[in-house]
Amino acid sequence: MASSSKSVRVAAILIRVALGAIFVYAGYVKLKEPWELFALAISSYNLLPLKMVELVARTLPWAEVVIGLMLIIGFQLRIAATACSLLLLVFFSLMVRAYAKGMEISCGCFGAGEVISWRTLLRDGSMLAGSLLITTVAFMRRGRTA
Repeated sequence: MASSSKSVRVAAILIRVALGAIFVYAGYVKLKEPWELFALAISSYNLLPLKMVELVARTLPWAEVVIGLMLIIGFQLRIAATACSLLLLVFFSLMVRAYAKGMEISCGCFGAGEVISWRTLLRDGSMLAGSLLITTVAFMRRGRTA
């Protein structure tokens, strides 16, 4: 039983670091491009008013970088893992909605130009599952690593 528990912790650490790197990369890609390109991707979901689109486009990449760094270094894991899971849940839900509606739009995940497909849904769904695992482990452990 202890070996199984240790395996889950090791897997959670690997997933946590991988998700952290993905979040840092996704935020970095959006920050190095003009914010208006990301705003176009957000706007294409047809959910937010223009002022909110601008606010999200200007702040979300920074949040992704911060959450990613927190995951990588293992800082405030309950907060970082929960934030990661919530963001991925929102992203995944919006992508499923757009895909189900037949909207051929950029997901906005890693900059402009990546159209939502079954591949992007599989990728983001897998990331959500991994994030939920690390969130669960973070709340189960008393230590600083998960």
